[in-house]
Amino acid sequence: MQPALFLSHGSPMLVLEPCPARDFLRGLGQTLPRPDAIIVASAHWQTAAPTLGSAENPPTIHDFYGFPQALFRITYPAPGAPALAARAAELLAASGLPAQLDPARGLDHGVWAPLILAWPQADIPVVPIALQHGQGPDFDGPAHHAALGAALAPLRADNILLLGSGSFTHDLRSLDRRGTDAPPDPITEAFSSWMDTNLRANDRAALLDYRARAPDAARLHPTDEHLLPLFFAAGAGGAATRIHSSSTYGSLRMDAYSFA
Repeated sequence: MQPALFLSHGSPMLVLEPCPARDFLRGLGQTLPRPDAIIVASAHWQTAAPTLGSAENPPTIHDFYGFPQALFRITYPAPGAPALAARAAELLAASGLPAQLDPARGLDHGVWAPLILAWPQADIPVVPIALQHGQGPDFDGPAHHAALGAALAPLRADNILLLGSGSFTHDLRSLDRRGTDAPPDPITEAFSSWMDTNLRANDRAALLDYRARAPDAARLHPTDEHLLPLFFAAGAGGAATRIHSSSTYGSLRMDAYSFA
């Protein structure tokens, strides 16, 4: 049985700059049973309705600007898994979440940045799944994405890894430009502690209402697309275990969780 994972990918520079989260991800692939395929919910793909990438050979997407050219030369040529994408769409539809397939979608940096560190051989098939962020005032993003994960949870028994890739905090306005080893912002540490307490307690009501209950949630997630992958992973799994905790540039928490 594969776990469900939430990984923080932070800045695209994660793959080039030394930091504790980079070291953690480099060793992650050796700590897990090798999956037959990986479905990744990335903060950087958002659609109106649930959508899965079904390309046979998904291209590498460089969805950023202003970074060193070395980042734009990176490719992650993992194969796709069109049959798995179709099966996942069927599971979503059976749970009342009709899904579409996108045969042209590639792998954005929310997908390839953590994967290139954990599985650098790029030989495990990858299927991206989109978030539904910003769907209106009555849309409950955390609950919706937990339902997406729950619908796909049966795939874990078939050696499919379900992975949410985002950032435990995403306050870009407060980045400490002194570097990746800048001291952690106490505000982000308080948020991380609150989230960890409630994840370990499996307090679903508190977690789904994190924007109202967690300290400084709106500051640390001005928009919530970087935390929604956490709810995808939590919905797909069971008991939460924090498998990594660190910060980078002061204000970016890089915590990671496994849901058994």
